[in-house]
Amino acid sequence: MAILALFVGHWVLEGFFQSSFHHRYASHRMFTMSRRAERMFHFFTYLAQGSSYLSPRAYAILHREHHAYSDTARDPHAPGFFSNVLAMMWATSERYSAHVVGTSSPEARFLGGYPEWPALDRLGSSWMSRVAWGTAYGLLYLWLATAWWQFLLLPIHWLMGPVHGAIVNWCGHRYGYRNFQTADASRNSLPFDILTLGELFQNNHHHAAGRPDFASRRFEWDPTHTVLRLLARAGVIRWRADVPAVAAAA
Repeated sequence: MAILALFVGHWVLEGFFQSSFHHRYASHRMFTMSRRAERMFHFFTYLAQGSSYLSPRAYAILHREHHAYSDTARDPHAPGFFSNVLAMMWATSERYSAHVVGTSSPEARFLGGYPEWPALDRLGSSWMSRVAWGTAYGLLYLWLATAWWQFLLLPIHWLMGPVHGAIVNWCGHRYGYRNFQTADASRNSLPFDILTLGELFQNNHHHAAGRPDFASRRFEWDPTHTVLRLLARAGVIRWRADVPAVAAAA
């Protein structure tokens, strides 16, 4: 079952870096870190995401738009406006790609405050890099797979970043319970979110977008926040007391 161990390990690593670096750091600026630490985080995010690498800049702009227009027609990924999750993923990818290549015109309030490393972004977003990583994953499956059904995991491996985001944005605004009466349709899908490492506490997060711990009630647990607390104690990151409003992030 080496393939399952590989898949789960990769899923957890990708989920942690997407939740911590793209979401809490790039989009919301919940904590600060040194320039060296930021570059290390950025590079390890590229390694973890591999073939599904997401630009932190484009992700941050997209996510700030999501918070500003949550569950309205201007939301980049409101499930109520799509017939299925694949249609939502496709529309999201088009909006994200426009932010990457510079053909979009985002509002000024959504710009700034995110980590930028143009050389790494160009590499990670290039087809050469995506195909190289995808080929490496395929070779690992050919080496380690012991049953045909294990190859069904390979497409998810190739698209792990977008799949992670699709689960959060589809399930987190359709299924689950609500702790707070927000103006959108956000929900908490899992009380122990080990699937997306805390991201499925969407109702809690939309209620208090600047709060680093996405868990709110005693029985809820946000794994990413637990790891970030350890990094803060080690001095790698520093929590911010003045997290800016996501719609005025510059």
